[in-house]
Amino acid sequence: MLPWEKLRLVEQLVRASEDLALVGIRARHPGSSPRELELRLAALRLDRRVMIELFGWDPLREGY
Repeated sequence: MLPWEKLRLVEQLVRASEDLALVGIRARHPGSSPRELELRLAALRLDRRVMIELFGWDPLREGY
């Protein structure tokens, strides 16, 4: 497999995992705004301290 093909495959896997994560987030938090969905998705990847510092979002209080 060529390097660019590997990168494309990784990109597709990352997008698929984000899509699955968003399905779970929507199931746990129906009615969330698009901004809330973005924050909850980011909270799955970033440290709690970073989420609070950058976005003012505490995943422990608001939920993932």
